[in-house]
Amino acid sequence: MALSLQEFVHSLDLRTLPRVLEIQSGIYFEGSIYEMFGNECCFSTGEVIKITGLKIKKIMAEICEHIEGGESPQPFELPMNFPGLFKIVADKTPYLTMEEIIRTIHIGPSRLGHPCFYHQKDMKLENLIIKQGEQIMLNSVEEIDGEIMVNCGVVKNHQNHSFTLPLSQEGEFYECEDEHIYTLKEIVEWKIPKNRTRTVKLTDFSNKWDLTNPFPKGFYGALTLKPVYEIQGVMKFQKDIVRILPSLDVEVKDITDSYDANWFLQLLSTQELSEMTSKDFPIVAEVIEAPQGNQLPRNILQPGKTIVIHKKYQASRILASEIRSHFPKRHFLIPTSYKGKFKRRPREFPTAYDLEIAKSEKERLHVVATKAFHPPHDEFSSVSVGDQFLVHHSQTTEILCEGIRKVVNVLSCEKILKKSYETALLPLYMEGGFVEVIHDKKQYQVSELCAQFHLPFNVKVSVRDLFIEEDILAATPGLQLEEAITDSYLLVSDLANPTECWEIPVSRLNMTVQLVRNLSQDTGPFLIRTLIEEITEEQYYMMRRYESSFLHPPPRPPKHPSVEEAKLTLLNLAEERTVGLPKSPKSLHVDISKKLHSSQADPDSKVPVDCQNALADLEKGRNNDGTTAVPGAKGTTEIFKHENHQKERDVTGATWVGNINVAVEKQASPSS
Repeated sequence: MALSLQEFVHSLDLRTLPRVLEIQSGIYFEGSIYEMFGNECCFSTGEVIKITGLKIKKIMAEICEHIEGGESPQPFELPMNFPGLFKIVADKTPYLTMEEIIRTIHIGPSRLGHPCFYHQKDMKLENLIIKQGEQIMLNSVEEIDGEIMVNCGVVKNHQNHSFTLPLSQEGEFYECEDEHIYTLKEIVEWKIPKNRTRTVKLTDFSNKWDLTNPFPKGFYGALTLKPVYEIQGVMKFQKDIVRILPSLDVEVKDITDSYDANWFLQLLSTQELSEMTSKDFPIVAEVIEAPQGNQLPRNILQPGKTIVIHKKYQASRILASEIRSHFPKRHFLIPTSYKGKFKRRPREFPTAYDLEIAKSEKERLHVVATKAFHPPHDEFSSVSVGDQFLVHHSQTTEILCEGIRKVVNVLSCEKILKKSYETALLPLYMEGGFVEVIHDKKQYQVSELCAQFHLPFNVKVSVRDLFIEEDILAATPGLQLEEAITDSYLLVSDLANPTECWEIPVSRLNMTVQLVRNLSQDTGPFLIRTLIEEITEEQYYMMRRYESSFLHPPPRPPKHPSVEEAKLTLLNLAEERTVGLPKSPKSLHVDISKKLHSSQADPDSKVPVDCQNALADLEKGRNNDGTTAVPGAKGTTEIFKHENHQKERDVTGATWVGNINVAVEKQASPSS
C-alpha cells in the first residue's frame, strides 16, 4: 500500500531500519535542480532508496506562556548548540501499549536511555504486583523465545525487582516526573518521543555564548520543542548519503521484504562500527563522509580514502582543564602514552576543610595563608596573611560557647615561625585562603603523576612531547589534571601503511564508511599513535557527570557552630558539603574570586621568601580588577551508582572524600 512520505515516517519503527522504499509517484522541479538546501527534492517514479536513519534536523521552539506587554510568542529555531539547561515536563498523554512506547521512546544502554513510566491501575504479573503509580524503569529490549520483550525494573521496599513485559501489554502508561537537568543535545537524542512534541522548562543559560539569546530577558519558563526530521538514505549503486525532508510530496511503498538489499552499498557510521563484534575485525573500508575538524595527519580520513579498521577497544585518557582566571577555558584528553614532562603547580584552597581532604601520606602539605582569620574562640588559632602551615590531621577539640562545652572538628597544623614551630588548630568550617608551597622540583610524566598523587592535581608542561608535531599542551599556562577516564576507540590506519595506526574516538568523531571487504591476512605488529584531543565545553561536562543536575555554588561552611553542628563528625561534614551539591558540573564554572587584603594582616607580617614563588603563581592568575580566581573553589559532586551504594567525589580539593552512603533525596541545610 502506498503511503505519503510523512505517513511512512509517522509509522516507522526505528528498530526495523534499514527499510527499502520504492517511489510510487514522483515530484519534479523545472530545470535540472536536484538538490535544495542540502536535501533531495526530486525523485522519479520507480526509484528505489534504502532508508538508513531518521535524524532531527532542527528544533523549533515556542514559549508556552504569554509575555506581559509583548506580542504573542512566535515559533523560532533553537540552535542545537544552545548552551542552556532544561528540565523536562512529563507528558500528560498516555501510551496505550508497550509497543507504542518502544516505537517512540529511545531505550538504550546509556544512563539516558532508561525512561520511567507508571501505570494507571494495578498490574498483576506472575510473581509480582505493580501498584498504581509505582515507577517502572524500562532498561532494554530483547528477543526472548522468539518474542520481543521489554526488560523492566521496579523498586519495592528498597529492593529492585526485575521483570519483562511483552510489546502487546496494554494499559495507560504515563511518563514519570523527571527531576534531572538536560542539555538540548541530550533532549534531542534521548528525550523527544517520535511524533510528539516535548515541553521543557529553561533552568539556566550560559552568558558565555557568542550568539544572541533567543529568549526574552530574564525568561526561565516553559517552552514547547517540536523536532523537524530528515530522512537519511542511500540510492542504488550510489555512495553518497541522501537527506530527505518528510514533507516532500511523494508517495512511497515499503518493499523491504521483496527486495535484495545487496544492490545497495553497505554504509556504516562510527557508532555502528563500534557495535560490531571483535571477531568482525580487521576490515577494509572506504571513507564516504569524513569527520569535521579531523586532526589526523596526512588526511587519513578524507572522502575516498581506503583505510583499515583493525579493532575496537577501550583506552585510558586523563581529562584536563586549562588553569586560567577567565573564560573560556580549554579542555583536553591526554593519552597516558604522552611523552612530555610536567612540573607541579601550587593548588589553592578556599577553606580549612579543603586542606583536610587534600593532605596525603606521601608528603606533608605546606601552605601559605592569603586571607586573615580572627577566631571566635580562644581554642582556635588566628591566621594572618603570609602565615605558613604544615598540615597534619583532623581531630576534635572542646570549646566553650555561651557557657556550654561543645565538641568541634579542627585541623591540626604546625605554624612555621622564624626559628621554631607552633601548634595551630583551625576549625574545619573556617573560610580562609591558602596556596600550596611546592618544594618538589622533579619532572613527572603523566603516568607517574596518576600513580603517585590523587587527582585533581595542578601541573605545567616543562618539556613538550618531542614525538608529536605540535604539542598543544606546551602553550598552556597551567593544567589541572582532573580525572582518569576510559573511552571507546577504533584503531585505524591507511591501507597503504597498515602498521602505523591511529585511535579514533567513537563518541566524538562522526564518519561514514563503505565496507569493502574483510581483511584476512595478519597485518603484523603495528605502532599505535595517539593524539592530544581538545574537546568542547559541552563534551567536557558530558564526561564529568553521571547524574544530571543543575550546578549551584557549594554551600558555605558555618561561621559559628551551633549545638547540633558541634556534634558533627568529619563524615557528617563531608556529607553536608557534598549532598547539597549538584550531581553534575555541566552548568557554568563557579569562580569564586578572593582579594588579597594586606590590611587584614598584622602590620609586621610579611610573606616569607620561600613562599614568593607560590604567591607569584597566584599573582599570574589575577584578573584585571585585582581579584584572584580560585580554581579550588569550584564545588562539584559526582555520584557513581553501583547497585545499592554510592561513591561521592568532591573535586573542590584534591582527593576522594570516601565511600559515603548518602540518600539522594536527603537535603543539606548548612548554617550561615
